[in-house]
Amino acid sequence: MKIAIINGPNLNLVGRREPQIYGHRSLDDYLRELTEGYADVQFSLFQSNHEGSLIDELQRVGFDCDGIVLNAGGYTHTSIAIADAIAAITAPVVEVHISDIYSREPLRHVSMIKDVCVHSIVGHGLDGYCMAIEYLMKNAPHP
Repeated sequence: MKIAIINGPNLNLVGRREPQIYGHRSLDDYLRELTEGYADVQFSLFQSNHEGSLIDELQRVGFDCDGIVLNAGGYTHTSIAIADAIAAITAPVVEVHISDIYSREPLRHVSMIKDVCVHSIVGHGLDGYCMAIEYLMKNAPHP
């Protein structure tokens, strides 16, 4: 099984950025350890602060992998273009957010991508990534 994990803006700062919201652990370290625990899964990891780069990566992996875990960061609330990219690809996409976007500022309550994703996991900290992987392993069609 092939799963892509794609992270958007500012997620490269997890562990240093607003630790009261995102915690003290580096997302890179967490994902490295997490993916090592799934011997039967081939992972690709990608992070960018640029909307177009996220779209390029969705299009690059979106027809060849069995599923995508996407934390679009702030673009979740603003990007119709990312929603359109998700709708255009064949791989199922699980939306993940470390914090509970629905208990934060009102501008974060809207997800432009939720309706084109197969599942949404919010507010479970870094464990949301593991939950998304498990969801894809159980629900995504794969050989």
